[in-house]
Amino acid sequence: MTSDEAVEVSVVMPCLNEARTLASCIRKAQSYLDRSGVCGEIVIGDNGSTDGSQEIARNLGARVIHIPVRGYGAALFGAIAAARGRYCIMGDSDDSYDFEHLDAFVQKLREGYDLVMGNRFKGGIKKGAMPWKNRYFGNPGLTAVGRIFYRAEVGDFYCGLRGFAKSAFQRMDLRTTGMEFALEMVVKASLLGMKMGEVPTTLSPDGRNRPPHLRVWRDGWRSIRFFFMYSPRWLFLYPGFLLILLGLTGCALLLPGPFFFHGIEFDVHTLLYAFMFILLGFQLVAFAVFTKLFAITEGLLPEDPRLNRLFRWIKLESGLALGGLLVALGLGGSIFAVSHWAIKNFGDLDPDYMLRIVMPAVFSVALGVQIICSSFFLSILGLRRR
Repeated sequence: MTSDEAVEVSVVMPCLNEARTLASCIRKAQSYLDRSGVCGEIVIGDNGSTDGSQEIARNLGARVIHIPVRGYGAALFGAIAAARGRYCIMGDSDDSYDFEHLDAFVQKLREGYDLVMGNRFKGGIKKGAMPWKNRYFGNPGLTAVGRIFYRAEVGDFYCGLRGFAKSAFQRMDLRTTGMEFALEMVVKASLLGMKMGEVPTTLSPDGRNRPPHLRVWRDGWRSIRFFFMYSPRWLFLYPGFLLILLGLTGCALLLPGPFFFHGIEFDVHTLLYAFMFILLGFQLVAFAVFTKLFAITEGLLPEDPRLNRLFRWIKLESGLALGGLLVALGLGGSIFAVSHWAIKNFGDLDPDYMLRIVMPAVFSVALGVQIICSSFFLSILGLRRR
């Protein structure tokens, strides 16, 4: 290859003490490049191997990029950044992926796909290649969560063999350095509206003589945590709306008086929980907006046109006006309650009647103050964007 532009495909592999399997992976990738006639290269992102992996890779003609920051994602990120190809195909260097048959990946990339995922469930999982917990529960379950959260038409979120245009990778602006790197790639591609496809691929047993880096329960939790952190809708917004709906329903039923259901009486004690649900729901919705705006400002999430349209109507002044109105109503209710108590010469009162006055008043003041503070905070977050 005489220039960077001549390289079409860079096969990228992360490496940390993979001397036992690295040579096999490189030879398979080289076999594909020779057979297909694709002008390509093999790039190894080495994370500080001490078993001679670097010498093995260089002797076989691969480029070795030293990545000082530890982590699966860091090793891949550094190698991809150094890759010269228009397209990159990444895969683990444990000899579990089939680097000899990358034709379908390259074909789809040439057709204009931004990200092409391998699907091991369609291509075949050899005996002993994947623990039963991952194969039948973990991977399908977490992939289903990802598909629901991000509407990504991908059947195997965790397949490590995947191809992408380098220009698309740069647009993704990935931030994670650990195992979440592979998930973030799919999530960002979906959020950015990139063209995604998948091809069947096979998975073979890990060729190493040591346990894999992955831990089933720990990494499963990290996946769930990542999905929620990148989706303020599911983490805050939807639960917030649900709490508000439950609270409003409870207030509508209980403010006029006790409510009976199958002989069970619900009264002011339940009404207190209804008001609490509304307050908590508002806080969750506010956190959803705060998180979304901050993530967009920091480049973690792409711009959301719906949020921009919303901010044309919701401004600091409108929030202050609404919050001030609620505080005024709450203070008015409190004054009414005190005046009613004064009429009774500050003596005993009907608790059910008074609580149906005092609780809405206290709730209005609390919600009004929250709206005012949230409006100011949103304005502060918006300063950098403007």
